[in-house]
Amino acid sequence: MTLEKKILGVIPARGGSKGIPNKNIVDLCGKPLISYTIEAARKSKYLTDVIVSTDSEEIAAVAKSAGGSVPFLRPKNLAADATPSAPVVAHAIEFMERINQYKYDAVMLLQPTTPLRATIDIDNVIEIWIEEEIDSVVSVVNVGAEHPLRMKRIISNRLINYIDQGIEDMRPRQVLPEVYIRNGAIYLISRKKFESSGSLVGEEVVPYVMPEARSVNIDAMKDLIYAEYLLSSKT
Repeated sequence: MTLEKKILGVIPARGGSKGIPNKNIVDLCGKPLISYTIEAARKSKYLTDVIVSTDSEEIAAVAKSAGGSVPFLRPKNLAADATPSAPVVAHAIEFMERINQYKYDAVMLLQPTTPLRATIDIDNVIEIWIEEEIDSVVSVVNVGAEHPLRMKRIISNRLINYIDQGIEDMRPRQVLPEVYIRNGAIYLISRKKFESSGSLVGEEVVPYVMPEARSVNIDAMKDLIYAEYLLSSKT
């Protein structure tokens, strides 16, 4: 597929992670975590530019050594614990369009905490976006055994079904309706829709279903151990 669209890839990598210290650059099978996303994005056939947005000079240095482009240090007001992704992406778009003197047709968010996402996933999402002529594409994974019909709340020390069907659903997982959750690996949205909505997800979203093995999201040490196991199993 020949692509004339200009697409910006943004890899957000804030410093100061609390769950896993320096999470974005923690060692994963001999390489910094962020390097897996940088390498996958740089091999894409369709991404026009790929940048790392970080407030940390240490992360910036590691990203550059992994071949990443770090054209700025993110302002501190966009690097707080509760800062959402959208303003970070908006800042990156504004900066890159100003220095490049051209506008992007779409932006893709690639979080470094999903390191097993592959270049083929990135390119597949872009091809879906082009073919479907839709505002956004988001990567998802099947929830598997952690199905919402099995989930509970605790109210007044009583176990209550999170989704009330009027019965206790004891069906095996294999016969429950398939349910998916965003895996955090890829968000692609048109520049126009992002600008008008301020969101990385449009009103109509095409799903890109990824396998569990490429959907690991590094949030805690157990996730890092699992990712190490999956990577070592490939060799």
